[in-house]
Amino acid sequence: MRLRLGLALLMLLLSASPGRPADAPATGAGLFRMDVMGVITDPQTGVPLVFLRAREDKRELFLAVGRFEAQAIALALQGMRVPRPQTHDLMLEALHRLQARVLRAVIVELRQGTYLASLVLDAGGRELVLDARPSDAIALALREESSICAAEVAFIHPSTPEASP
Repeated sequence: MRLRLGLALLMLLLSASPGRPADAPATGAGLFRMDVMGVITDPQTGVPLVFLRAREDKRELFLAVGRFEAQAIALALQGMRVPRPQTHDLMLEALHRLQARVLRAVIVELRQGTYLASLVLDAGGRELVLDARPSDAIALALREESSICAAEVAFIHPSTPEASP
């Protein structure tokens, strides 16, 4: 009973969320499977960047992230566990207990200098698409060992470490 109530609450909260950015692809054509190559530091600004490379054609994206998000992604890349759960570990545990899992993270587009992302979940056989910060979507997808994708439009204004904020 508690599990059903929790899942119903999760569904209600997720359905009330703002959802994905307009016209954001969550599946299908125009998505490129990405590999997280690492977390680096912008040589000019010192800002942490997540370095992504497309499997198909090797195009690259560099996403500026916060220090804590960079650490969460780096830990997931290295398969390291910390003694106490961090925010992304806690979120993933809550999703699992509510019978939901991360299907994929999608870098949707670059809008006004900011990358937008969606997190696609399977919640009891129902696919849910949530608006998410790219760093959070990536950190959760890495922990779940789910795919990370980028939409074609995310490459329109390619990012480089030199061009990052």
